[in-house]
Amino acid sequence: MTVHSQGAATSAPQDAPQKSAGVAETPPPAGAKETSTSPRGSRKSRKSLPAGWWPYLLVGPAVLSMAALLLYPLIKNIILSFQKVDKIEFIQRKSPFTGLDNYTQLLGDSQFWTVVARSFAFTAANVALIMIIGSLIGILLNKLGKWMRLVLSMALVMAWAMPIVASVTVFQWLFDEQFGVMNWLMRTLGFSGYDQHNWFGTGFSTLVIVTVLVVWGSIPFVALNMYAGLTTVSGELYEAARMDGANGWQTFWKVVFPNLKSFFLVTTFLEVIWVFKAFTQVYAMKAGGPDRGSEILPVFAYVEGQSQFHYGLAAAISVLTILMLVIVMSFYFRLILKQEEEQ
Repeated sequence: MTVHSQGAATSAPQDAPQKSAGVAETPPPAGAKETSTSPRGSRKSRKSLPAGWWPYLLVGPAVLSMAALLLYPLIKNIILSFQKVDKIEFIQRKSPFTGLDNYTQLLGDSQFWTVVARSFAFTAANVALIMIIGSLIGILLNKLGKWMRLVLSMALVMAWAMPIVASVTVFQWLFDEQFGVMNWLMRTLGFSGYDQHNWFGTGFSTLVIVTVLVVWGSIPFVALNMYAGLTTVSGELYEAARMDGANGWQTFWKVVFPNLKSFFLVTTFLEVIWVFKAFTQVYAMKAGGPDRGSEILPVFAYVEGQSQFHYGLAAAISVLTILMLVIVMSFYFRLILKQEEEQ
């Protein structure tokens, strides 16, 4: 029994089980705040960057490096294209601005337009041969057995990995005027007039040899990518085409090409860029000769700048080259965007 201050007697409530077990509850002191001991609480309390910023932070160093290595020289080159910097100005360390004089001189020069036409013809011939032969070899890789595919793939990789200057030296030996293999081969086959024949006698013949070199070095990239793309095409599509009576050519256009259209667009886009700026092969072969007859735009700009000491004019050539390449590539960008919209 418990007696209250009012004098009323009431029954005492039973103790809680824990109290009867001897465990006493101690309420927290007044004014005390509950604290969380979980380590996650402290982490959640910290402010973190939005998730959308992380990709930009990761890519940021690479973008800044590219801007420092590429954007700054490009801006300096554009500024130089508006200046007159010849041999005298280079010695005197002067660079007077001449406005559009360099561009006006180039656009009115017939030699410049000859080099432009030669560059586009050289690029078109190379890209067409690379894509056709590379695609055929890629299809061949898909048809071969395991070991023959391995042997051909290794040969392609070795050709692709060969340094450009080394491959140019090999081709110079092959087409050498006195000890070249090609002259010996032509004489062995019974052709006359190939006793010490000069394969580099004209600019056209020199570019033909450079074309063979560029195509030989670029085919592995297209062939291996083509084979990789063919592995993604389902065998059921080929079987359905055979059941419909399609031949090899029809199977390629109705089955392979629609499924690998993006591959052909992207690969052609890359090959146009690589061939259009093929400086090393052309310059290392004959330095744009003979008589500057094998120059393409990158070699033309280098010769004007380093050999003729027309640095402002060479900068203008390079700027015009970039603009031409951007205009040509804009058509491919439109095709790629159109394809993405269709998908």
